[in-house]
Amino acid sequence: MHARLPNNAGSVLIAAISGRALAAAARRAGYRPLVADFFCDTDTVALAERATMLPGDLQGGIDGERIIETLRQLAGDDQPVAIVLGSGFERMTETVDEIARHFPLAGNSGAAIRRIKDPQLLATDCAELGIPHPEFQWDPPPDPENWVVKTAGGAGGAHIRRAAGETPILQCQAPGGRYFQRFVAGRSISALFVGDGQSADIVGFSQQWASPAPAAPYRYGGAVRLRRFDRRRAAMIRGWLSGLARRAGLVGLCSADLIRGPDGYKLIEINPRPGATLDIFDDADAPLIEAHLRAAAGKKFRLPRFVDSMASMVTYAAAPIARFPSIAWPEWTADHQSPGTRLIAGDPVCTIFARGPSADLTRRLIKGQASRLQHQWEGDRT
Repeated sequence: MHARLPNNAGSVLIAAISGRALAAAARRAGYRPLVADFFCDTDTVALAERATMLPGDLQGGIDGERIIETLRQLAGDDQPVAIVLGSGFERMTETVDEIARHFPLAGNSGAAIRRIKDPQLLATDCAELGIPHPEFQWDPPPDPENWVVKTAGGAGGAHIRRAAGETPILQCQAPGGRYFQRFVAGRSISALFVGDGQSADIVGFSQQWASPAPAAPYRYGGAVRLRRFDRRRAAMIRGWLSGLARRAGLVGLCSADLIRGPDGYKLIEINPRPGATLDIFDDADAPLIEAHLRAAAGKKFRLPRFVDSMASMVTYAAAPIARFPSIAWPEWTADHQSPGTRLIAGDPVCTIFARGPSADLTRRLIKGQASRLQHQWEGDRT
């Protein structure tokens, strides 16, 4: 995952829970990334022109009251080409609008995010556009074993639970509330796409998998880029996403989560920002950050083409680690934990990458790499 050295194309402000992937993508496109995130880990700092801690924390979220001043200090005397927002802002649409008043925002407005992340509006739009979408309701269902419960505006899978066995949840129609969606069995497929406010162009498809934890059965595990995808189905899904992009005014890099079941595809939700699969789809010859910036500005953009498969996988601590050991990280890793850090069970340790001729082979390869690497820190469990 080597990044291109900076040139004189200008700086890009990046704010996200984790900004490493966006910083790497900006470097590949020749920009100087200025990064604010929750970790400031070693590889993010190495990629960034400057890096600072994003105000807030993982438990309470981003501190919207302090973010503007943080970004101003990070920008300094630079005049950024744009600001790109990653994860963490889906439930902070007023903050997104406030950021856009101070910096040139490349990405979706607060209004677009509110519309596409509102489960009731998404269900209505899907019904009107003829897009298969799981049944949704605010009230606890009488057959909870057939439903999942989610947080409106949530991201990453950690907020999703099976409705059966959950403590009773009060009906809540406020933004950021909990809602119920009928469970759909099948393969989890993601489509990375670029919106221009009127249509959607698909970058590619990936298959995703979960890394279940006791309190988070749908926690994100990883994704593998699919080398081939049925053209007819791809055109159908592109039509769905174009309809939603037009309704919500979606611009720039976004992703769609779908389930392929026995009766075909169902669209589960839209993530209106660059997401977890950015690493496995980015390309130095057709950088996706450039496509994101150009699409957000209403300009023509170019997308990469792929002849192989690539995968990324998040590894988590299976048990507490009192002091994380010093590791000689292989070049096919990123998002490294710093030596001496205390971790609790479930904390992310690093991201692993692999490349191969097919999706199945690449997925087997990355899981083998993860198993070998994990032995280097498992000996330090307490």
